[in-house]
Amino acid sequence: MATYTLIPGAGGDLWEWHLLAEELEARGNNVVPVTLPAGDESAGWNDAVVEAIGDKRDVVLVAQSLAGFTAPLVAERVQVDLIVLLNAMIPLPGETGNEWWANTGQHEAEQDYFASVGLPPETADDEVALYFHDVAAEVVEEAADHIPEQTMTPMVQAWPLESWPDVPTRALIGRDDRLFPAEFQLRVAKDRLGLDGDVIEGGHMVALSNPGEVADRLETFRREAVAPNV
Repeated sequence: MATYTLIPGAGGDLWEWHLLAEELEARGNNVVPVTLPAGDESAGWNDAVVEAIGDKRDVVLVAQSLAGFTAPLVAERVQVDLIVLLNAMIPLPGETGNEWWANTGQHEAEQDYFASVGLPPETADDEVALYFHDVAAEVVEEAADHIPEQTMTPMVQAWPLESWPDVPTRALIGRDDRLFPAEFQLRVAKDRLGLDGDVIEGGHMVALSNPGEVADRLETFRREAVAPNV
Protein backbone atom coordinates (compact mmCIF):
# COMPACT_ATOMS: atom_id res chain seq x y z
CA MET A 1 0.00 0.00 0.00
CA ALA A 2 1.29 3.43 -0.97
CA THR A 3 0.43 7.02 -0.19
CA TYR A 4 -0.13 8.56 -3.59
CA THR A 5 0.28 12.31 -3.33
CA LEU A 6 -1.30 13.85 -6.41
CA ILE A 7 0.02 17.29 -7.37
CA PRO A 8 -2.10 19.17 -9.92
CA GLY A 9 -0.84 21.35 -12.71
CA ALA A 10 -1.59 25.00 -13.38
CA GLY A 11 -4.55 26.17 -11.34
CA GLY A 12 -3.85 23.71 -8.54
CA ASP A 13 -7.35 22.21 -8.24
CA LEU A 14 -7.52 18.73 -6.72
CA TRP A 15 -10.72 18.07 -8.72
CA GLU A 16 -8.62 16.91 -11.67
CA TRP A 17 -7.62 13.86 -9.62
CA HIS A 18 -11.04 12.64 -8.47
CA LEU A 19 -11.35 9.77 -10.97
CA LEU A 20 -7.78 8.59 -10.52
CA ALA A 21 -8.13 8.81 -6.72
CA GLU A 22 -11.09 6.41 -6.90
CA GLU A 23 -9.05 3.95 -8.95
CA LEU A 24 -6.07 4.07 -6.60
CA GLU A 25 -8.20 3.73 -3.49
CA ALA A 26 -9.97 0.73 -5.04
CA ARG A 27 -6.52 -0.86 -5.29
CA GLY A 28 -6.03 -0.42 -1.54
CA ASN A 29 -3.91 2.72 -1.43
CA ASN A 30 -4.02 5.94 0.52
CA VAL A 31 -4.53 8.96 -1.74
CA VAL A 32 -3.70 12.59 -0.95
CA PRO A 33 -4.87 14.91 -3.74
CA VAL A 34 -3.41 18.35 -3.11
CA THR A 35 -4.95 21.75 -3.69
CA LEU A 36 -2.29 24.33 -4.44
CA PRO A 37 -2.57 28.04 -3.56
CA ALA A 38 -2.27 28.75 -7.27
CA GLY A 39 -3.99 32.13 -7.05
CA ASP A 40 -1.70 33.42 -4.27
CA GLU A 41 0.97 35.74 -5.65
CA SER A 42 3.19 35.07 -2.62
CA ALA A 43 2.90 31.26 -2.63
CA GLY A 44 5.99 29.13 -3.15
CA TRP A 45 6.35 25.96 -5.14
CA ASN A 46 6.07 23.24 -2.53
CA ASP A 47 4.86 24.17 0.98
CA ALA A 48 1.27 23.02 0.44
CA VAL A 49 2.42 19.61 -0.78
CA VAL A 50 4.81 19.09 2.13
CA GLU A 51 2.06 20.04 4.59
CA ALA A 52 -0.39 17.65 2.92
CA ILE A 53 2.07 14.77 3.23
CA GLY A 54 2.83 15.45 6.89
CA ASP A 55 4.20 12.28 8.50
CA LYS A 56 2.75 9.88 5.92
CA ARG A 57 5.02 7.14 4.64
CA ASP A 58 5.53 5.16 1.43
CA VAL A 59 4.97 8.32 -0.57
CA VAL A 60 4.63 8.34 -4.35
CA LEU A 61 4.48 11.80 -5.89
CA VAL A 62 2.42 12.08 -9.07
CA ALA A 63 3.07 15.40 -10.81
CA GLN A 64 0.80 16.69 -13.58
CA SER A 65 2.10 19.23 -16.11
CA LEU A 66 3.48 22.30 -14.27
CA ALA A 67 3.88 20.19 -11.12
CA GLY A 68 7.01 18.73 -12.68
CA PHE A 69 8.73 21.79 -11.22
CA THR A 70 7.27 21.10 -7.77
CA ALA A 71 7.66 17.35 -7.20
CA PRO A 72 11.48 17.27 -7.02
CA LEU A 73 11.48 20.17 -4.55
CA VAL A 74 9.11 18.20 -2.32
CA ALA A 75 11.36 15.16 -2.60
CA GLU A 76 14.21 17.23 -1.17
CA ARG A 77 12.16 17.87 1.98
CA VAL A 78 10.30 14.63 2.70
CA GLN A 79 11.02 10.94 2.20
CA VAL A 80 9.68 9.90 -1.20
CA ASP A 81 9.79 6.43 -2.77
CA LEU A 82 8.99 7.47 -6.33
CA ILE A 83 8.25 10.47 -8.55
CA VAL A 84 5.95 9.96 -11.53
CA LEU A 85 5.86 12.76 -14.07
CA LEU A 86 2.44 12.73 -15.76
CA ASN A 87 2.55 14.79 -18.96
CA ALA A 88 4.85 16.97 -16.91
CA MET A 89 7.35 19.76 -17.43
CA ILE A 90 10.92 18.79 -16.52
CA PRO A 91 13.05 21.76 -15.43
CA LEU A 92 16.79 22.31 -15.58
CA PRO A 93 18.70 24.00 -12.73
CA GLY A 94 18.13 27.74 -12.81
CA GLU A 95 15.39 27.55 -15.44
CA THR A 96 12.15 29.45 -14.93
CA GLY A 97 8.75 28.22 -15.94
CA ASN A 98 8.62 30.90 -18.63
CA GLU A 99 12.01 29.89 -20.06
CA TRP A 100 11.05 26.23 -20.19
CA TRP A 101 8.67 26.71 -23.12
CA ALA A 102 11.26 28.21 -25.45
CA ASN A 103 14.17 26.12 -24.18
CA THR A 104 12.34 22.87 -24.92
CA GLY A 105 10.82 23.98 -28.23
CA GLN A 106 7.28 23.30 -27.00
CA HIS A 107 5.54 25.67 -29.40
CA GLU A 108 7.19 24.20 -32.48
CA ALA A 109 6.46 20.65 -31.29
CA GLU A 110 2.84 21.53 -30.59
CA GLN A 111 2.29 23.12 -34.00
CA ASP A 112 4.04 20.25 -35.81
CA TYR A 113 1.75 17.83 -34.00
CA PHE A 114 -1.36 19.83 -34.94
CA ALA A 115 -0.31 19.71 -38.59
CA SER A 116 0.39 15.98 -38.45
CA VAL A 117 -3.13 15.15 -37.23
CA GLY A 118 -4.98 17.75 -39.29
CA LEU A 119 -5.70 20.31 -36.57
CA PRO A 120 -5.55 24.07 -37.23
CA PRO A 121 -2.96 26.20 -35.41
CA GLU A 122 -5.82 27.90 -33.52
CA THR A 123 -6.39 24.69 -31.55
CA ALA A 124 -3.86 26.11 -29.10
CA ASP A 125 -6.40 28.79 -28.14
CA ASP A 126 -9.30 26.38 -27.52
CA GLU A 127 -9.03 25.01 -23.98
CA VAL A 128 -11.51 22.20 -24.55
CA ALA A 129 -9.85 21.08 -27.77
CA LEU A 130 -6.39 21.36 -26.24
CA TYR A 131 -6.93 19.79 -22.83
CA PHE A 132 -10.23 17.89 -22.80
CA HIS A 133 -10.68 16.51 -26.34
CA ASP A 134 -10.70 12.91 -25.10
CA VAL A 135 -12.53 13.47 -21.78
CA ALA A 136 -16.16 12.38 -21.37
CA ALA A 137 -18.67 15.17 -22.05
CA GLU A 138 -20.13 15.07 -18.54
CA VAL A 139 -16.68 15.46 -17.01
CA VAL A 140 -15.89 18.37 -19.32
CA GLU A 141 -19.13 20.00 -18.23
CA GLU A 142 -18.17 19.54 -14.59
CA ALA A 143 -14.75 21.04 -15.30
CA ALA A 144 -16.45 24.38 -15.91
CA ASP A 145 -16.92 24.64 -12.13
CA HIS A 146 -13.19 24.21 -11.58
CA ILE A 147 -11.71 26.93 -13.76
CA PRO A 148 -8.11 27.37 -12.61
CA GLU A 149 -6.60 30.58 -11.36
CA GLN A 150 -2.83 30.54 -11.73
CA THR A 151 -0.53 33.31 -10.56
CA MET A 152 2.50 33.88 -12.77
CA THR A 153 4.82 34.03 -9.74
CA PRO A 154 6.19 30.49 -10.19
CA MET A 155 6.79 31.12 -13.87
CA VAL A 156 9.42 33.77 -13.14
CA GLN A 157 11.16 31.91 -10.31
CA ALA A 158 14.36 30.06 -11.17
CA TRP A 159 14.16 26.35 -10.34
CA PRO A 160 16.50 26.23 -7.32
CA LEU A 161 17.93 22.70 -7.31
CA GLU A 162 21.40 21.97 -8.66
CA SER A 163 20.30 18.55 -9.88
CA TRP A 164 17.34 16.20 -9.88
CA PRO A 165 16.91 14.47 -6.49
CA ASP A 166 18.19 10.92 -6.03
CA VAL A 167 14.70 9.42 -6.18
CA PRO A 168 13.42 6.85 -8.69
CA THR A 169 11.58 8.78 -11.38
CA ARG A 170 9.29 7.69 -14.22
CA ALA A 171 7.65 9.64 -17.02
CA LEU A 172 4.09 8.64 -17.95
CA ILE A 173 2.99 10.20 -21.23
CA GLY A 174 -0.38 10.56 -22.92
CA ARG A 175 -0.09 9.39 -26.53
CA ASP A 176 -2.67 11.99 -27.64
CA ASP A 177 -1.48 14.96 -25.58
CA ARG A 178 -1.91 18.04 -27.75
CA LEU A 179 -0.16 20.51 -25.44
CA PHE A 180 2.94 18.38 -24.90
CA PRO A 181 2.96 15.88 -27.78
CA ALA A 182 4.25 12.42 -26.92
CA GLU A 183 7.35 12.59 -29.12
CA PHE A 184 8.21 15.94 -27.56
CA GLN A 185 7.85 14.56 -24.04
CA LEU A 186 9.92 11.49 -24.87
CA ARG A 187 12.71 13.72 -26.16
CA VAL A 188 12.67 16.06 -23.17
CA ALA A 189 12.61 13.19 -20.65
CA LYS A 190 15.55 11.53 -22.39
CA ASP A 191 17.58 14.70 -22.84
CA ARG A 192 17.04 16.08 -19.36
CA LEU A 193 16.80 13.00 -17.12
CA GLY A 194 17.93 10.10 -19.28
CA LEU A 195 14.46 8.58 -18.92
CA ASP A 196 12.63 6.37 -21.37
CA GLY A 197 9.03 7.48 -20.99
CA ASP A 198 6.05 5.14 -20.93
CA VAL A 199 3.25 6.04 -23.35
CA ILE A 200 -0.43 5.24 -22.76
CA GLU A 201 -3.68 6.20 -24.44
CA GLY A 202 -4.90 9.65 -23.45
CA GLY A 203 -4.46 13.38 -23.82
CA HIS A 204 -3.05 16.01 -21.48
CA MET A 205 -5.71 15.36 -18.83
CA VAL A 206 -5.21 11.60 -18.97
CA ALA A 207 -6.11 11.19 -15.29
CA LEU A 208 -9.63 12.22 -16.33
CA SER A 209 -9.84 10.38 -19.65
CA ASN A 210 -8.06 7.11 -18.80
CA PRO A 211 -7.78 6.86 -14.99
CA GLY A 212 -7.84 3.07 -14.86
CA GLU A 213 -4.75 2.63 -17.00
CA VAL A 214 -2.97 5.47 -15.22
CA ALA A 215 -3.63 3.70 -11.90
CA ASP A 216 -2.37 0.40 -13.31
CA ARG A 217 0.85 1.98 -14.52
CA LEU A 218 1.38 3.79 -11.23
CA GLU A 219 1.03 0.53 -9.34
CA THR A 220 3.51 -1.15 -11.69
CA PHE A 221 6.00 1.68 -11.30
CA ARG A 222 5.64 1.56 -7.52
CA ARG A 223 6.26 -2.18 -7.32
CA GLU A 224 9.32 -1.84 -9.52
CA ALA A 225 10.67 1.06 -7.46
CA VAL A 226 10.37 -0.68 -4.10
CA ALA A 227 11.41 -4.17 -5.25
CA PRO A 228 14.75 -5.26 -3.79
CA ASN A 229 17.71 -5.19 -6.13
CA VAL A 230 18.49 -8.61 -7.52
